[in-house]
Amino acid sequence: MNTSIYDKTAKGREEIATRKYQLATRLRTLLVLVDGHKPEEELLRNVAGLGLTANAVQELLAQELIVLTTSYAVLPEAAAPVPPAAPAAEISGLPTASQVQQFQQVYDFYNKTIKSTMGLRGFTLQLKVEKAGTVDDLRQLRDPYLEAVQKAKGRDTALQLAQQLDQLLGGAA
Repeated sequence: MNTSIYDKTAKGREEIATRKYQLATRLRTLLVLVDGHKPEEELLRNVAGLGLTANAVQELLAQELIVLTTSYAVLPEAAAPVPPAAPAAEISGLPTASQVQQFQQVYDFYNKTIKSTMGLRGFTLQLKVEKAGTVDDLRQLRDPYLEAVQKAKGRDTALQLAQQLDQLLGGAA
């Protein structure tokens, strides 16, 4: 079996930062996860809950948003046995489909509300959202986000958005 590893191109990084090419949300989720380290199989497992397949990777390649960096043969699994007592998710450290979905929901919430409440003043915060790779990374942005919203739109708006954000994050941070 061959394993392929992809990385974002300059065009892909530009899409993440600016949404210039208006990539579909599901494909954007896959693009965000491409990091030059994870093999294609792992990326596809992470987005399986979104219904994405290898065709999605091919679409990103065709649009020149990602590029193949490494392709190598993987030894059969029998060569590297996994202890039966350890769950597969624990070994791989992969997020579950629900974690990927939660990440996408929080990520989309930040993107939508930063732009609508802060405009260009939220640019630095937007960059931090773009760099986030996990729900925990996004959770750490909660307080700076709410402070910026309060400064731009007032306490009432900040409280309303805090409630929505806390629901997406699974409780107050």
